[in-house]
Amino acid sequence: MTIWSVFNGDADGLCAAHQLRLAGHVPDRVVTGVKRDIGLLARCTAQRGDTVWVADISLDSNRVALMQLLARGVAVHWFDHHHAGEIPAHPALQARIDPSATICSSLLVDDFLAGQFRAWAVTAAFGDNLPAAARLAARSAPTGAAIDTGDLDALDELGTLMNYNAYGESIADLHVDPARLFERIAPFVDPHAFLAGDTFAQDLRAGMQADLSNARAVTALRATAAAAAFELPDVPWARRVQGVWANELANATPQRAHALLVRMGDQYSVSVRAPAERPAGADALCRQFASGGGRAGAAGINALPVDRGDDFLRAFEAAYAEG
Repeated sequence: MTIWSVFNGDADGLCAAHQLRLAGHVPDRVVTGVKRDIGLLARCTAQRGDTVWVADISLDSNRVALMQLLARGVAVHWFDHHHAGEIPAHPALQARIDPSATICSSLLVDDFLAGQFRAWAVTAAFGDNLPAAARLAARSAPTGAAIDTGDLDALDELGTLMNYNAYGESIADLHVDPARLFERIAPFVDPHAFLAGDTFAQDLRAGMQADLSNARAVTALRATAAAAAFELPDVPWARRVQGVWANELANATPQRAHALLVRMGDQYSVSVRAPAERPAGADALCRQFASGGGRAGAAGINALPVDRGDDFLRAFEAAYAEG
Protein backbone atom coordinates (compact mmCIF):
# COMPACT_ATOMS: atom_id res chain seq x y z
CA MET A 1 0.00 0.00 0.00
CA THR A 2 1.29 3.44 -0.96
CA ILE A 3 0.36 6.62 0.92
CA TRP A 4 0.08 9.72 -1.24
CA SER A 5 -0.01 13.38 -0.20
CA VAL A 6 -1.50 15.77 -2.75
CA PHE A 7 -1.59 19.42 -1.72
CA ASN A 8 -1.47 23.00 -2.93
CA GLY A 9 2.03 24.45 -2.66
CA ASP A 10 0.99 27.51 -0.64
CA ALA A 11 1.06 27.97 3.14
CA ASP A 12 -2.33 26.37 3.69
CA GLY A 13 -1.64 23.30 1.59
CA LEU A 14 1.85 22.77 3.00
CA CYS A 15 0.78 23.21 6.62
CA ALA A 16 -2.25 20.96 6.18
CA ALA A 17 -0.17 18.17 4.64
CA HIS A 18 2.54 18.61 7.27
CA GLN A 19 0.05 18.27 10.13
CA LEU A 20 -1.21 15.02 8.63
CA ARG A 21 2.36 13.79 8.27
CA LEU A 22 3.13 14.65 11.90
CA ALA A 23 0.04 12.68 12.91
CA GLY A 24 1.46 9.55 11.29
CA HIS A 25 0.12 9.74 7.74
CA VAL A 26 3.63 9.85 6.28
CA PRO A 27 3.51 9.90 2.48
CA ASP A 28 5.51 7.64 0.20
CA ARG A 29 4.66 9.88 -2.76
CA VAL A 30 4.07 13.65 -2.88
CA VAL A 31 2.28 15.72 -5.53
CA THR A 32 2.36 19.50 -5.25
CA GLY A 33 3.24 22.58 -7.30
CA VAL A 34 2.76 26.32 -7.68
CA LYS A 35 -0.34 27.79 -6.10
CA ARG A 36 -2.27 27.96 -9.36
CA ASP A 37 -1.53 24.35 -10.29
CA ILE A 38 -4.93 23.30 -9.04
CA GLY A 39 -5.46 20.12 -11.13
CA LEU A 40 -2.94 18.19 -9.07
CA LEU A 41 -4.95 15.02 -8.59
CA ALA A 42 -4.53 14.09 -12.27
CA ARG A 43 -0.84 13.51 -11.48
CA CYS A 44 -1.66 10.97 -8.78
CA THR A 45 -1.38 7.43 -10.14
CA ALA A 46 -2.52 5.66 -6.97
CA GLN A 47 -3.77 2.09 -7.37
CA ARG A 48 -6.12 -0.25 -5.50
CA GLY A 49 -5.25 -0.39 -1.82
CA ASP A 50 -3.46 2.97 -1.81
CA THR A 51 -4.53 5.94 0.33
CA VAL A 52 -4.50 9.54 -0.86
CA TRP A 53 -4.57 12.52 1.50
CA VAL A 54 -5.66 15.67 -0.35
CA ALA A 55 -5.33 19.19 1.05
CA ASP A 56 -6.30 22.62 -0.23
CA ILE A 57 -7.36 21.92 -3.81
CA SER A 58 -10.89 22.15 -5.14
CA LEU A 59 -12.80 18.90 -5.48
CA ASP A 60 -14.80 20.42 -8.31
CA SER A 61 -11.61 21.15 -10.28
CA ASN A 62 -10.35 17.58 -9.72
CA ARG A 63 -13.62 15.69 -10.02
CA VAL A 64 -12.68 13.51 -13.00
CA ALA A 65 -9.40 12.40 -11.42
CA LEU A 66 -11.15 11.75 -8.11
CA MET A 67 -13.77 9.51 -9.68
CA GLN A 68 -11.05 7.56 -11.50
CA LEU A 69 -9.20 6.98 -8.23
CA LEU A 70 -12.35 5.85 -6.43
CA ALA A 71 -13.17 3.48 -9.29
CA ARG A 72 -9.70 1.93 -8.93
CA GLY A 73 -10.30 1.18 -5.25
CA VAL A 74 -8.24 4.04 -3.79
CA ALA A 75 -9.18 5.51 -0.39
CA VAL A 76 -9.28 9.31 -0.48
CA HIS A 77 -9.33 11.78 2.44
CA TRP A 78 -10.03 15.38 1.37
CA PHE A 79 -9.63 18.64 3.33
CA ASP A 80 -10.48 21.89 1.56
CA HIS A 81 -12.21 25.26 1.77
CA HIS A 82 -12.76 26.03 -1.93
CA HIS A 83 -15.94 25.61 -3.97
CA ALA A 84 -16.55 21.86 -4.27
CA GLY A 85 -19.79 21.48 -6.17
CA GLU A 86 -21.59 18.22 -5.44
CA ILE A 87 -19.52 15.96 -3.19
CA PRO A 88 -19.70 12.35 -4.39
CA ALA A 89 -21.22 9.85 -1.97
CA HIS A 90 -18.71 7.00 -1.98
CA PRO A 91 -17.56 4.74 0.87
CA ALA A 92 -13.89 5.30 -0.05
CA LEU A 93 -14.16 9.10 0.12
CA GLN A 94 -13.95 10.98 3.40
CA ALA A 95 -14.37 14.70 2.73
CA ARG A 96 -14.10 17.59 5.17
CA ILE A 97 -14.94 20.58 3.01
CA ASP A 98 -16.11 23.95 4.30
CA PRO A 99 -16.13 27.01 1.99
CA SER A 100 -16.84 29.48 4.81
CA ALA A 101 -14.90 32.72 4.49
CA THR A 102 -13.27 32.33 7.93
CA ILE A 103 -11.87 28.82 7.51
CA CYS A 104 -8.87 27.34 5.72
CA SER A 105 -7.85 23.78 4.91
CA SER A 106 -5.25 23.66 7.70
CA LEU A 107 -7.87 24.59 10.27
CA LEU A 108 -10.03 21.72 8.99
CA VAL A 109 -7.08 19.35 9.41
CA ASP A 110 -6.47 20.86 12.85
CA ASP A 111 -10.04 20.03 13.83
CA PHE A 112 -9.63 16.47 12.48
CA LEU A 113 -6.48 16.07 14.59
CA ALA A 114 -8.02 17.69 17.70
CA GLY A 115 -5.50 20.54 17.66
CA GLN A 116 -2.37 18.41 18.04
CA PHE A 117 -0.25 20.67 15.85
CA ARG A 118 -2.19 23.90 16.23
CA ALA A 119 0.78 26.21 15.58
CA TRP A 120 1.04 24.99 11.98
CA ALA A 121 -2.67 25.64 11.45
CA VAL A 122 -2.23 29.14 12.86
CA THR A 123 0.68 29.72 10.48
CA ALA A 124 -1.48 28.63 7.55
CA ALA A 125 -4.38 30.88 8.56
CA PHE A 126 -2.05 33.87 8.67
CA GLY A 127 -0.71 32.90 5.24
CA ASP A 128 -4.25 32.70 3.87
CA ASN A 129 -4.90 36.23 5.16
CA LEU A 130 -7.23 35.07 7.94
CA PRO A 131 -5.57 36.87 10.89
CA ALA A 132 -8.67 36.86 13.11
CA ALA A 133 -9.11 33.11 12.64
CA ALA A 134 -5.40 32.58 13.28
CA ARG A 135 -5.45 34.52 16.55
CA LEU A 136 -8.63 32.81 17.71
CA ALA A 137 -7.11 29.40 17.02
CA ALA A 138 -3.95 30.38 18.89
CA ARG A 139 -5.91 31.51 21.94
CA SER A 140 -7.93 28.30 22.05
CA ALA A 141 -5.07 25.83 21.53
CA PRO A 142 -5.59 22.62 23.56
CA THR A 143 -3.42 21.54 26.45
CA GLY A 144 -0.16 20.19 25.09
CA ALA A 145 -0.28 22.41 21.99
CA ALA A 146 -0.34 25.80 23.73
CA ILE A 147 0.89 28.77 21.72
CA ASP A 148 2.47 31.90 23.16
CA THR A 149 -0.07 34.41 21.87
CA GLY A 150 2.41 37.20 22.54
CA ASP A 151 4.72 35.73 19.90
CA LEU A 152 2.44 35.37 16.89
CA ASP A 153 4.26 37.83 14.65
CA ALA A 154 6.79 35.15 13.71
CA LEU A 155 4.02 32.75 12.65
CA ASP A 156 2.34 35.57 10.74
CA GLU A 157 5.54 36.28 8.83
CA LEU A 158 6.22 32.60 8.15
CA GLY A 159 2.72 32.03 6.78
CA THR A 160 3.01 35.12 4.59
CA LEU A 161 6.41 34.04 3.26
CA MET A 162 5.20 30.51 2.56
CA ASN A 163 2.24 31.91 0.64
CA TYR A 164 4.43 34.38 -1.26
CA ASN A 165 6.73 31.53 -2.24
CA ALA A 166 3.92 29.62 -3.97
CA TYR A 167 3.00 32.22 -6.59
CA GLY A 168 4.44 31.91 -10.08
CA GLU A 169 3.77 30.58 -13.55
CA SER A 170 6.13 27.67 -12.93
CA ILE A 171 8.52 26.34 -10.29
CA ALA A 172 11.26 28.41 -11.97
CA ASP A 173 9.53 31.62 -10.77
CA LEU A 174 9.64 30.50 -7.12
CA HIS A 175 12.40 30.88 -4.57
CA VAL A 176 11.86 27.33 -3.26
CA ASP A 177 10.12 24.37 -4.89
CA PRO A 178 7.12 23.56 -2.62
CA ALA A 179 8.05 19.88 -2.71
CA ARG A 180 11.50 20.79 -1.39
CA LEU A 181 9.97 23.09 1.25
CA PHE A 182 7.75 20.20 2.37
CA GLU A 183 10.94 18.17 2.94
CA ARG A 184 12.56 21.05 4.84
CA ILE A 185 9.72 21.42 7.35
CA ALA A 186 9.45 17.64 7.87
CA PRO A 187 11.64 17.43 11.02
CA PHE A 188 9.84 20.26 12.84
CA VAL A 189 6.85 19.67 15.10
CA ASP A 190 6.64 23.41 15.81
CA PRO A 191 7.03 26.24 13.25
CA HIS A 192 9.09 28.30 15.71
CA ALA A 193 11.66 25.50 15.68
CA PHE A 194 11.63 25.57 11.88
CA LEU A 195 12.29 29.31 11.92
CA ALA A 196 15.20 28.80 14.31
CA GLY A 197 16.66 25.82 12.48
CA ASP A 198 16.25 26.75 8.81
CA THR A 199 17.16 29.77 6.69
CA PHE A 200 13.85 29.88 4.79
CA ALA A 201 12.58 33.12 6.35
CA GLN A 202 15.91 34.92 6.08
CA ASP A 203 16.29 33.83 2.46
CA LEU A 204 12.84 35.01 1.35
CA ARG A 205 12.41 38.17 3.39
CA ALA A 206 14.48 40.43 1.13
CA GLY A 207 13.00 38.98 -2.05
CA MET A 208 9.44 39.59 -0.91
CA GLN A 209 10.17 43.17 0.11
CA ALA A 210 11.83 43.91 -3.24
CA ASP A 211 8.87 42.47 -5.14
CA LEU A 212 6.43 44.44 -2.99
CA SER A 213 8.34 47.66 -3.65
CA ASN A 214 7.94 47.09 -7.38
CA ALA A 215 4.23 46.38 -7.00
CA ARG A 216 3.53 49.43 -4.83
CA ALA A 217 4.79 51.65 -7.65
CA VAL A 218 2.04 50.41 -10.00
CA THR A 219 -0.88 52.78 -10.65
CA ALA A 220 -4.42 51.42 -10.62
CA LEU A 221 -6.09 50.74 -13.96
CA ARG A 222 -9.43 51.68 -12.44
CA ALA A 223 -10.33 52.66 -8.90
CA THR A 224 -13.51 53.63 -7.06
CA ALA A 225 -14.35 53.63 -3.38
CA ALA A 226 -15.72 50.10 -3.85
CA ALA A 227 -13.24 48.42 -6.21
CA ALA A 228 -9.75 48.84 -7.61
CA ALA A 229 -7.98 46.91 -10.39
CA PHE A 230 -4.28 46.82 -11.25
CA GLU A 231 -2.32 45.42 -14.18
CA LEU A 232 1.17 44.02 -13.56
CA PRO A 233 3.77 43.29 -16.24
CA ASP A 234 4.87 39.93 -17.62
CA VAL A 235 7.89 39.49 -15.34
CA PRO A 236 8.71 36.99 -12.54
CA TRP A 237 8.46 39.50 -9.67
CA ALA A 238 4.89 40.36 -10.66
CA ARG A 239 3.87 36.70 -10.72
CA ARG A 240 5.47 36.07 -7.34
CA VAL A 241 4.00 39.08 -5.57
CA GLN A 242 0.38 39.00 -6.74
CA GLY A 243 -0.95 37.05 -3.76
CA VAL A 244 0.83 38.85 -0.96
CA TRP A 245 0.22 42.28 -2.53
CA ALA A 246 -3.48 41.50 -3.05
CA ASN A 247 -3.68 40.64 0.65
CA GLU A 248 -1.82 43.82 1.59
CA LEU A 249 -4.25 45.93 -0.45
CA ALA A 250 -7.25 44.13 1.04
CA ASN A 251 -6.02 44.73 4.59
CA ALA A 252 -5.15 48.39 3.94
CA THR A 253 -8.60 49.27 2.54
CA PRO A 254 -11.01 46.64 3.92
CA GLN A 255 -14.07 48.32 2.41
CA ARG A 256 -12.76 47.87 -1.14
CA ALA A 257 -12.49 44.87 -3.48
CA HIS A 258 -9.23 44.39 -5.40
CA ALA A 259 -8.24 42.65 -8.61
CA LEU A 260 -4.71 42.12 -9.90
CA LEU A 261 -4.24 41.17 -13.56
CA VAL A 262 -0.74 39.87 -14.25
CA ARG A 263 0.28 39.59 -17.90
CA MET A 264 1.55 36.21 -19.05
CA GLY A 265 1.98 36.44 -22.81
CA ASP A 266 -1.50 36.64 -24.34
CA GLN A 267 -3.19 35.82 -21.03
CA TYR A 268 -3.69 37.25 -17.56
CA SER A 269 -3.30 35.51 -14.24
CA VAL A 270 -5.97 37.16 -12.06
CA SER A 271 -6.15 37.47 -8.28
CA VAL A 272 -9.32 38.80 -6.64
CA ARG A 273 -9.87 39.83 -3.04
CA ALA A 274 -13.37 40.60 -1.83
CA PRO A 275 -13.63 43.50 0.64
CA ALA A 276 -12.24 42.30 3.96
CA GLU A 277 -15.29 43.79 5.65
CA ARG A 278 -17.57 41.70 3.38
CA PRO A 279 -15.59 38.61 2.30
CA ALA A 280 -18.02 37.22 -0.25
CA GLY A 281 -18.46 36.75 -3.98
CA ALA A 282 -14.87 36.38 -5.19
CA ASP A 283 -15.28 32.71 -6.09
CA ALA A 284 -18.59 33.25 -7.86
CA LEU A 285 -17.07 36.10 -9.88
CA CYS A 286 -14.04 34.07 -10.97
CA ARG A 287 -16.06 30.97 -11.83
CA GLN A 288 -17.76 32.99 -14.57
CA PHE A 289 -14.51 32.57 -16.51
CA ALA A 290 -12.77 29.40 -17.64
CA SER A 291 -10.02 28.30 -15.18
CA GLY A 292 -11.54 30.50 -12.46
CA GLY A 293 -12.21 29.41 -8.90
CA GLY A 294 -11.29 29.91 -5.27
CA ARG A 295 -13.20 30.83 -2.16
CA ALA A 296 -15.62 33.54 -1.10
CA GLY A 297 -13.04 36.02 0.13
CA ALA A 298 -10.16 35.29 -2.25
CA ALA A 299 -10.23 33.74 -5.69
CA GLY A 300 -8.52 33.85 -9.05
CA ILE A 301 -8.44 32.98 -12.73
CA ASN A 302 -5.45 31.00 -13.90
CA ALA A 303 -5.54 31.94 -17.58
CA LEU A 304 -7.79 34.79 -18.73
CA PRO A 305 -7.28 35.71 -22.41
CA VAL A 306 -6.12 39.31 -22.68
CA ASP A 307 -8.96 40.08 -25.09
CA ARG A 308 -11.38 39.18 -22.26
CA GLY A 309 -9.76 41.59 -19.82
CA ASP A 310 -12.45 44.24 -20.28
CA ASP A 311 -15.18 41.60 -19.80
CA PHE A 312 -13.61 40.65 -16.49
CA LEU A 313 -13.25 44.25 -15.34
CA ARG A 314 -16.92 44.93 -16.09
CA ALA A 315 -17.96 41.81 -14.16
CA PHE A 316 -15.63 42.74 -11.28
CA GLU A 317 -17.01 46.29 -11.01
CA ALA A 318 -20.59 45.01 -11.24
CA ALA A 319 -19.95 42.44 -8.49
CA TYR A 320 -18.56 45.10 -6.17
CA ALA A 321 -20.48 48.20 -7.23
CA GLU A 322 -20.74 51.11 -4.82
CA GLY A 323 -23.86 51.04 -2.71
